[in-house]
Amino acid sequence: MSNWALLFTLVFVAVTVFLSIKQKLGLERDITVGTIRTAVQLLIIGYVLHYLFDANHPIYIVAILLAMIGVASWNAGSRAKEIRGIRLRIAIALACTETLTMAILLGFSIIEPTPRYIIPVSGMIIGSSMVVAGIYLNQMKRELESARGEVEALLALGASAKQAIRGAVKRSVRSSMIPTIDSMKTVGLVQLPGMMTGMIVAGADPIEAVRYQILVMFSLSSAAAITAMLLSQISLKLWFTKELQPVRTK
Repeated sequence: MSNWALLFTLVFVAVTVFLSIKQKLGLERDITVGTIRTAVQLLIIGYVLHYLFDANHPIYIVAILLAMIGVASWNAGSRAKEIRGIRLRIAIALACTETLTMAILLGFSIIEPTPRYIIPVSGMIIGSSMVVAGIYLNQMKRELESARGEVEALLALGASAKQAIRGAVKRSVRSSMIPTIDSMKTVGLVQLPGMMTGMIVAGADPIEAVRYQILVMFSLSSAAAITAMLLSQISLKLWFTKELQPVRTK
């Protein structure tokens, strides 16, 4: 793609801003900031990846993965920033998910142990897990607010904190995994995912692109389950005060 062609993609941004102004949505500033950040961040990571691929050193791979986990944890944690310690729990969940998933991919020689494979696949795993964590936190907040009376009644009857919010946790885990499962049901029929499309546009054989996309989809389904279930367990106590009362999130 030429620089001129890339520049013309700003037409899409202009359309979005125009519709925001016409409908008085007040999103013009956010759209502008998002556009600038997207361009700057992607250009920077492009140069960083170019250097990392040439260097091919494990310490650089670890460093960029830790940075990804840190940013993802901070972003997902903003969904429940009133819950103290939630970002640390998210970071632990994402780190465990990334470690387990990558151990399988590398252990069975599914992907090559090089930055060119590890970093992009890890980015998709961490990014997807971040979304799962954010959905889980949003749903837990709604569950606690709507079922506060039920939870307090169970606690008064002698139930433990884990027993009192078991139903809320189960529903929240389920909700956080549904988008990933729905994507698996419609992939190839409703949407052609980014990795597969990118490979095809770059000239790769469509069958080879499909194989890699299947790898990614299966990995993301596992990552979603690990992230949601692990986060639900290690953050359980954070939803209660020291007096064992449900934390108010509004």
